[in-house]
Amino acid sequence: MTALRQSEVAIACRDLQRHTLEGIHGDLARLIYIASTRDYATGRYHHDGLSYRCGPDVANKALESCHKEIFLTVALRSLEVLVSELEDYARSTAGGLAQFISTWAELQHFRVVVPLDCDKLTLEMFVSNVTVALTLLRSRIQPSD
Repeated sequence: MTALRQSEVAIACRDLQRHTLEGIHGDLARLIYIASTRDYATGRYHHDGLSYRCGPDVANKALESCHKEIFLTVALRSLEVLVSELEDYARSTAGGLAQFISTWAELQHFRVVVPLDCDKLTLEMFVSNVTVALTLLRSRIQPSD
């Protein structure tokens, strides 16, 4: 990628942050949102507004870059913060907290937010941390006898 191209991607990343991501509460919710812009068949990212302003190739690279950055931030979070963000996100969804925890623990939907070229160690740490965070969150709403 040329220097000009890198600067275009950096500008697009700042645009994405300012116009889209700042309006989403919490890095976990931002991660889930940005991962949802990735096409499951091709691995390419798409965002209408960003594509219109910057072009589809620059938008794809900007989304990919922001996805990796946010993923790493969430993957390295303390369990305390991760549990809090997970609870906030779960409460914003339909079906209630208990249903969310049960579904995510069973189906491991959180795996879909992992960037395509994530290294194995970071992937394992992320999956482990989310699994533990779900267990901790479940224990808050269903205390043991």
